[in-house]
Amino acid sequence: MNKQESIQWGAFKQALLQNPSLDLQFQYARDKWVTPSYHITEIKQAPITSVDCGGVKNEWTEIIIQLMEPANQQQLRAMKVRKALSIIDIVEKVMPLDINGVVRIEFGNNEIDTRQLSPTEFISDEENLIVNLQPVAVQCKANDRGGSCGGPVKQKIELKNLTADSSCCTPGGGCC
Repeated sequence: MNKQESIQWGAFKQALLQNPSLDLQFQYARDKWVTPSYHITEIKQAPITSVDCGGVKNEWTEIIIQLMEPANQQQLRAMKVRKALSIIDIVEKVMPLDINGVVRIEFGNNEIDTRQLSPTEFISDEENLIVNLQPVAVQCKANDRGGSCGGPVKQKIELKNLTADSSCCTPGGGCC
């Protein structure tokens, strides 16, 4: 499986700042677009702490932008990037966002269940800044470190010298 590169908040915001006059579009699959009348309903900052299958503690932050398609399409053009930036400004006045946080787009509609998607690239043309989204891939951090995932967990065990204790494992010793 190819490891998907994550876009950090600083790079994501910079792409927006460079294109304020364009329409902000999100493509979640080939020829599948978030409806232009979408709303940015909230921006979440989630500190994640986990322990992987190799017993290693991992910590990172995710910046989650939640999109919602209204029941009735209210407009034919997507919001301008400058409108998204104004929402980001409101959020950052209340909650500074981690520049190194991994960006996730949370979205669902009648075609896909709500899920987190990862922005993988930005494409700009004369009218649009298109954010291509991909499903967030499951990864094994132990594999990424050169270990193995899914195999037996290696544990260190201490061997006891059984011959040193004469009361153990001898007839009448009580160990059997």
